[in-house]
Amino acid sequence: MWRGVRAAVVAVGLAAGMVATQPASAADNPYQRGPDPTVQSVAASRGTFATASVSVPPGNGFNGGMIYYPTDTSLGTWGAVAIVPGYTAKFANEEAWMGPWLASFGFVVIGVETNSLTDYDTARGTQLLAALDYLTQQSPVRDRVDATRLGVIGHSMGGGGAISAAERRPSLKAAVPLAPFSPSQNLATDQVPTMIVSGQNDTVVTPSYLDGLYATMPAATQSAFVEIAGADHLFPTRANATVTRLTIPWLKIFLDQDTRYTQFLCPSLADSSGVSRYRSRCPYVPPGGGSTPPPPTARQCLDATGAGTANGTKIQLYACTAAANQQWSGRD
Repeated sequence: MWRGVRAAVVAVGLAAGMVATQPASAADNPYQRGPDPTVQSVAASRGTFATASVSVPPGNGFNGGMIYYPTDTSLGTWGAVAIVPGYTAKFANEEAWMGPWLASFGFVVIGVETNSLTDYDTARGTQLLAALDYLTQQSPVRDRVDATRLGVIGHSMGGGGAISAAERRPSLKAAVPLAPFSPSQNLATDQVPTMIVSGQNDTVVTPSYLDGLYATMPAATQSAFVEIAGADHLFPTRANATVTRLTIPWLKIFLDQDTRYTQFLCPSLADSSGVSRYRSRCPYVPPGGGSTPPPPTARQCLDATGAGTANGTKIQLYACTAAANQQWSGRD
């Protein structure tokens, strides 16, 4: 009996998921930038916006770097992200490919050179925050940046820096630590939407280390864990379509409140090629996108009408499936 009812729940979830609420239009979301995305477009090496760059001299709390930005001035301000490299590394040598790539998708990017190549995670976090403050308050492109929509990215020790920055500044909208080494803190106080990206064959910051780190993430924090198949520790230091199609949706959802991009991450990856593991906490609700609705009960799924609603709440496939799994756990 339970198996039959579960099948009915999943079937209703499928039907309801097909009529889920359409993403907000540009008129509804003033931060939406660019054309409707596709599986191919989010994996592209370039987006649709022309870009330019300007160098940053040392000072202001970090050792200078480079700013990349969209040249279009007709759409208002842009969300922005600061990127810091790993231990003994330079942004110019390893992560510079990310600057024009992210800018072409509609973000202002500041690549950070660290005060010392051997700075630890907390020092790199401090410099990420200093770079964002410089970008929004003093930089020559400060009038292009929305200071309320900021994020951080870092690799290895720089990934630990991204975690440190997120924990110290919960007003940040997104963090993407890439193979992060975080010796000074775990994720226990992280409130910023955070996507951890790991390399399956990383022997420096191992998947098992990152499993343990991710386990400290608060359940209420919107987060994801992705493991790149066959990747070693240096996967973020070269252009990578798998990293691209993960990072672009994450930043678009949480910096631009653009729900057109949730389809690529929820209920599962739209393209899972090159990914050996993926753990999500769907649904992803961007800042200003409203509170996350509670998952529907199995009864609500069964009662859902042809319009795909249960007590006025849109039913989506992953929500009904999660509810069904919870209802029937251990009852087979």
